[in-house]
Amino acid sequence: MSDQAAVKLADLEDALMFTGAGDMGGHVAWVCRATGEVLWHSDDIDDFGPLPEDVDDAECYVEVPDPHELGLGKPLALAFARAQLPACYEQVREIFSHRGAYARFKDLLDRHRSLDAWHQWEEEQTRQALRAWCAANDIRLVD
Repeated sequence: MSDQAAVKLADLEDALMFTGAGDMGGHVAWVCRATGEVLWHSDDIDDFGPLPEDVDDAECYVEVPDPHELGLGKPLALAFARAQLPACYEQVREIFSHRGAYARFKDLLDRHRSLDAWHQWEEEQTRQALRAWCAANDIRLVD
């Protein structure tokens, strides 16, 4: 692993947000094992350069998961509610049983003056998940 280039945490965070923004796999990103570069592809955006022919070769590139694959969607919000707002846990569970949950969730957090705490929690949990993903995929990560 030490002879491989490292991917920057900020680049990987951006790639994770990008993969989570696409509908039905429309946004995809890969980490190049040799350079640490993040490659991007979108079905909707033409601004990205052509992908290498071997982008599907797992020896050379690793596809960045979307946030849900790392448990960073609804499960993270529920864990936050359980830990930080236990009196609101059932309400948060109900919120996440419908479409448009994040807007209502953030409104609830704002009313309880917990929005900043959520953002800190979400950032730390995301970084932990990315570090674990990198370790599992033999990718060096640098801050």
